[in-house]
Amino acid sequence: MTSIKLCGLMRAEDIEAVNILKPEYIGFVFAEKSKRCVTPEKAAELKRLLNPEVKAVGVFVDEDIDNVSKLLKNGTIDIAQLHGNEDNSYIEKLKKRINTPVIKAFQIKSGEDIAEAQNSAADYVLLDSGKGSGQIFNWELIKSINRPYFLAGGLDTENIQSAIRSNRPFAVDVSSGIETDGKKDLDKMTAFVNAVRKEEGNE
Repeated sequence: MTSIKLCGLMRAEDIEAVNILKPEYIGFVFAEKSKRCVTPEKAAELKRLLNPEVKAVGVFVDEDIDNVSKLLKNGTIDIAQLHGNEDNSYIEKLKKRINTPVIKAFQIKSGEDIAEAQNSAADYVLLDSGKGSGQIFNWELIKSINRPYFLAGGLDTENIQSAIRSNRPFAVDVSSGIETDGKKDLDKMTAFVNAVRKEEGNE
């Protein structure tokens, strides 16, 4: 079964929708340059509203390892997702401090990027077209990868079923594809989740 991650949640109503839809993961973005950035305090507030069956992922870009560890240890997030230049040394240091999964994101432009993702020390890798670009990348490049991965980049209700059919990812990750005017849209969130579950025969 393909897992679902709805990323970039910022409002209580986003959490209310998630508690109904029950994706496996949601994402809080802590990268200051992102328009979806939330403070640790806001994320903690939202996490308290979240169904405990749904795992909260914290999205970071070259964040101080102490700050990432703190949010994992105090329960604000359950999983760390790294979107910067964090190398295997950083990942291994983080994993020594915490007993939770780590996701490392890779921008896929060539076979070399796949090789780098293949050798990552992270528990999961996320394959994307760019940092929040909202564009699909060449899926042919990922045919050779043989580890669990999150597929991201330009996914929406219209293309998600073909994405799953073509790639069979461990999980799919969506943010802009479930938004209207920069805010999460309940109808789009519902349609996306239903499309994934229909493709997987889970309805």
